[in-house]
Amino acid sequence: MITVKKITAKETYFLRKEILRKGTDLPVEFKEDLDTDTFHIGVFKNTNIVSIGTFIKNKYTELEGKQYQLRGMATSLEERGMGHGKLLLHFATNVLKELDIDFLWCNARENATNFYIKNGFKVSGNKFMVDQVGYHYKMFKTIIHENN
Repeated sequence: MITVKKITAKETYFLRKEILRKGTDLPVEFKEDLDTDTFHIGVFKNTNIVSIGTFIKNKYTELEGKQYQLRGMATSLEERGMGHGKLLLHFATNVLKELDIDFLWCNARENATNFYIKNGFKVSGNKFMVDQVGYHYKMFKTIIHENN
């Protein structure tokens, strides 16, 4: 059974370490993890977390309006391609709608840009290097509010 729900920051650390920080000395904790506006989402297959994402109230200067940044999105290697990331983004988008947020943005790894494009994100600007991690693109998604 697949379920999606809010989780604690600590519950994200295993996948952050295994997928996003493997082979680096970068920390698995983000300074914003415990901020009151930050929330974390997990996708569970039965009782195991298979996909995670952290959502931080943060501004990308190229966008106007209320914004959140997606950080630390990861899916276990065994579960990739099964729609868990899409479920996570859908759940998060609904939370962001409730918060009346206009944009969700991220620094997407170059090899993940197609995933984000398929999920409604657009590339903004040129690629850039993140030390120990690789090339990234800034990407954003407009949060559509049905009431507007």
